[in-house]
Amino acid sequence: MVERRKTTPRKTAARKTSRRTTAKKSSPKRWSQRVTRESDALDLKRGVFKQTSAKKIAASLKRSAEHSSRRKSGAYRSALSMLTFYINRAGKTLPQTQRARLERAKVELKHQFGRE
Repeated sequence: MVERRKTTPRKTAARKTSRRTTAKKSSPKRWSQRVTRESDALDLKRGVFKQTSAKKIAASLKRSAEHSSRRKSGAYRSALSMLTFYINRAGKTLPQTQRARLERAKVELKHQFGRE
């Protein structure tokens, strides 16, 4: 037969509270912003997605992709992936004008890489 020890009630409420606050502090609040800034694939120019011209955005992404030595796939694929990532992570908060500009940048990126 297994002997059972007498236990005293544990104070778990204090521990749970401290765990929650610790978890919030350790996890980054804006991980997608960090990915855009510190990506292993591309070293992006600051504010590249805020530029006013789709051609400028595409040219900057192309330049970054071609000069990156850390990317795992082709330059076109890396540039398009980063642009798509930014559009998807912005979600509903992305203004319609900026979304349209970024979608035009996708088309322009295809033209600049010679993929029609």
